[in-house]
Amino acid sequence: MANRNYAASGNKAEDRLQQLEAGVKAAQPGHDAAAFLAAIVESSDDAIISKSLQGIITTWNKSAERVFGYTAAEAVGRPITMLIPQDRLDEEPAILARINAGERVDHFETIRRRKDGTFIDISLTISPIRNGDGKIIGASKIARDISDRKRAAEHQDLLLREMHHRVKNLFAITGSIITLAARTAQTPAELATGMKDRLVALSRAHEMTLPSFTGGEAFLEQSTTLFSLLSSLLSPFEDEDGGRWRLHGEDAHISAQRVTSLALLFHEYATNAVKHGALSVQEGRLDVTSSSTPDAFVIVWLESNVTLVANAPDQGTGFGTTLEQMVVRTLNAQVSRDWQPHGLMIRLAIPRDAFADPS
Repeated sequence: MANRNYAASGNKAEDRLQQLEAGVKAAQPGHDAAAFLAAIVESSDDAIISKSLQGIITTWNKSAERVFGYTAAEAVGRPITMLIPQDRLDEEPAILARINAGERVDHFETIRRRKDGTFIDISLTISPIRNGDGKIIGASKIARDISDRKRAAEHQDLLLREMHHRVKNLFAITGSIITLAARTAQTPAELATGMKDRLVALSRAHEMTLPSFTGGEAFLEQSTTLFSLLSSLLSPFEDEDGGRWRLHGEDAHISAQRVTSLALLFHEYATNAVKHGALSVQEGRLDVTSSSTPDAFVIVWLESNVTLVANAPDQGTGFGTTLEQMVVRTLNAQVSRDWQPHGLMIRLAIPRDAFADPS
């Protein structure tokens, strides 16, 4: 017999057997104990079935009809194997052998087939049936539908694995950022501040793509758009008039797998603009324009109304430049910079398929 799960699935089946026994003992003289038992069996929420030692169904209650789809007329007289999937037929002779030995099978979790061909997770409690002489003449089965419980357990397991996956990825990204930032930070305070800001940016980006854990789209990470991502990253730098930065042109969808790379890249651009560029002065302006070609999305990051600092960082091999090179390489993109008299212009050309899930 294949290895099966005999773990306990609750005690309601056992309670039903105790109820049957108590009901018979409580039956008053003049009452038909068999009729009393039959009434309890018929009213049970669990499927209660009896079968002969040859595996032929002899009784079938209303709940068995509800659980398995067969009426009593359709089931009685047929082999119990009509409910057993082909790959689990080895269970029946093993169960019958235990019944013939006078053993009881408690809370046996398995799968059975309904009349419509669908499969159902059930928990079985199986007991020998004896005649007046104590001879075993058959078996009774109490079957409980545990499909909902199984689905709940699988959902919980999937949730835990999804959380583990996301946390593991975030730790890996964080470790890479720390390693990279530590090479260029001048002081511990600069490293701490930079890391805090980058982690906040990552948090905002991942919150936008956090999957739903219920419904038909459970555990599917949500895509976002370029403008939604930029709005989230630039919102802390808005002024009262709402005119320090503007988004123009054609929005583009971004897969959840690409959000992290783009969030880090645009966060660095925004950080530099706050420190040395258009967002560092009251009159400074930032315009981000997105347009498309048949093969790529072109994003122009244009800072204006600001005088560039001659020794602004990241014009060589600083953290921002290194990060930019990594992201550009990952996305197979092209980037160029133009230090104009009124401010900095960055032009990114990103292939259309780079916004989709990585293959």
